[in-house]
Amino acid sequence: MGPNIPTTERNKIPPERGISQKVSELRWKLGNKAKLEPKFRFYALYDRIFRRDVLEDAYARIRANNGSAGVDLVSFASLEEEVDGPKRLIDLLEKELKEKSYKPRPIKRVYIPKTNGKLRPLGIPCIRDRLVQMAVLLIIEPIFEADFEECSYGFRPKRGAHGALGEIHRNIKEGKTEAYDADLASYFDTIDHKELLEKVQRRIADRHVLSLIKMFLEAEIIDKDKDGKISSKRAQQGTPQGGVISPLLANIYLHDFDKAFKQNPDSPFFFANARLVRYADDFVVLARFMGKRVTQWIETAIESKLKLTINREKTKIVKLSEEKERLNFLGYSFRFDRDLKGRRLKYLNMFPADKSAASLKAKIKEKTSRSNVNSLIDVILDLNMTLKGWANYFGLGYPRKVFREINYYVLQRFHRFMKNRSQRKCDPRKPGESLYSCLKRLGLYSL
Repeated sequence: MGPNIPTTERNKIPPERGISQKVSELRWKLGNKAKLEPKFRFYALYDRIFRRDVLEDAYARIRANNGSAGVDLVSFASLEEEVDGPKRLIDLLEKELKEKSYKPRPIKRVYIPKTNGKLRPLGIPCIRDRLVQMAVLLIIEPIFEADFEECSYGFRPKRGAHGALGEIHRNIKEGKTEAYDADLASYFDTIDHKELLEKVQRRIADRHVLSLIKMFLEAEIIDKDKDGKISSKRAQQGTPQGGVISPLLANIYLHDFDKAFKQNPDSPFFFANARLVRYADDFVVLARFMGKRVTQWIETAIESKLKLTINREKTKIVKLSEEKERLNFLGYSFRFDRDLKGRRLKYLNMFPADKSAASLKAKIKEKTSRSNVNSLIDVILDLNMTLKGWANYFGLGYPRKVFREINYYVLQRFHRFMKNRSQRKCDPRKPGESLYSCLKRLGLYSL
């Protein structure tokens, strides 16, 4: 991997959260090599994956993310109850990887409800497999990070949803008020394995690393239907949501679209001065005018070249210059509203989308339901975590109106919650004290 890093250079390497200094240096060297040589294929990576410090950092990362047990029913709690449980697991995986005898266990398929009432499938690998996936991720991520375009924000180091939202806001303010708001049908479940591995091989020549990735993709999936009947199958396509390495692989697959948009002379970037903003499989293309030539280029690039499917029912052209039109992206709404002071102009309003507010209200209702037998203080502490997290994410733009609406809803829910408990003499209000003042005194967080 080249000579050792001089002390002066080592001091310039930015520390990575949750990663040891030596692993950070290794990742920096890999990323730097990839950046300096865009066509270089890495052929000696496998032995770095089972380095002890890499495996230990990988365990620390997946432990921080927590997560439930896989098909082997081994949870973090049960693993750590054993004497030297994590150490013995790392010892075993280090040995299996060295001997090239490691095989991933089946993936547990679970379903979580979506806001539209449908179910989203998730694949939960066992902790041991999450650990190996994370070790692979730590080694190959900086290589592909050197190639990724600036328009990609999802599941990348030091990038996130707020960056994507800020880029959209800036482009709309500059006059790109028409948007191609895309929806990819079952993106994670329809990624073509052959195409994906070919894209990975542009940078990775180490056949043992490629073999690991192929095993992750083709791992057996254990499913249980509504009647409790268990079935299993080998994945023929897709990369399961819930897998540690899946977001990186999903970004690698869509990188060709990002690159073509930014670099191909026939792309909307050049002929329409359009801009692409992508967060994983969610993306928008913004331009002053969204003509047929732009939409055809996008649809050809996605469907013909990447073999993906655009959901025509959910994909739409949004014209923000029209009255009450709004663009919804990553939980936010963008809309031009009349000036609040009555002046003859409009301002770009950015606020939590209706679905986001409805989803939060559903959580508040659940936490303050009649069936919740916890103490009032415990309910407040639990709800505070949800409210603070929501406020941190939705603090951009102009959220005050929605925040006030949520605060009022919380007050209503606690009024009902305490009324249901009135027979238990649990009303903590002091004489003459309002419910609002009481809840504030007890520590309730307000948006």
